[in-house]
Amino acid sequence: MGNPKYQWRVTKYNPALRDENGYFTLKDEWISASAIGETFNGVEFTLEEYLRVESAYIESVAKFLADSNLTFLRILKFSPGEITAEEKASDLYERTFDSLSLSEDALVGLDEIKLICKMVLRNFIYCQFYFDNHFFVHFGWDYYMYIGSDHPSLTAIRFAEKNGLFVENFTSPYFIAPENVVREIEWGKINEETLEDSEALPEIPLTDYRTLFMLSASHPIIGSFPVTEDHQSFFQPLLNHQMDFAKYTYQLFCSD
Repeated sequence: MGNPKYQWRVTKYNPALRDENGYFTLKDEWISASAIGETFNGVEFTLEEYLRVESAYIESVAKFLADSNLTFLRILKFSPGEITAEEKASDLYERTFDSLSLSEDALVGLDEIKLICKMVLRNFIYCQFYFDNHFFVHFGWDYYMYIGSDHPSLTAIRFAEKNGLFVENFTSPYFIAPENVVREIEWGKINEETLEDSEALPEIPLTDYRTLFMLSASHPIIGSFPVTEDHQSFFQPLLNHQMDFAKYTYQLFCSD
């Protein structure tokens, strides 16, 4: 993935309240929807206040898209999560979420993007968004959001600030330059969560990975991808490790 010309940190956190190291420590604030009902600075954090802030984030994403003349994005680094029955019964779970059919690299329009943003901000799922090398939306811990674009997006910045958010020029900590990506095969014993070992892969064309995993021509091949026996003929010649699917589970892991 190339480097969009502009990158911003878009959050509810006033940069004037950061300490000398850049950490937001000078005011007690909620960092997730799970804090609804708690008290911060003597004020109860309500569902209504949460939804107001969440809407500012989501509508700001829509404005950045509009400034970049985009109506669709692709999903990146999709992790579906495990949504419990209790979570589905909560006020934060909307029935419209069930209408979404999500997968890695899926092409999604604005209405879907807004619903997916809700699910990510409410910690039901995780993903990023991208459009070729020109645009991205990254979500971080503690209600942080990062946006990158080839356009200066002045209208979107004004909208976000008018709606109580703070927009700072800031390189996303989740952005990975193409030249820094390391791709490797990882494996662990079946039914065990512990990683046993990994082996770096030689450099091969990204088009080969895209064909293997049935991804679009613009997918940057970052994130993690399950590797099955159907993929063994592709990966085995690249590895010293002898793949054994009766003993191990495998994944392709791509990061910096």
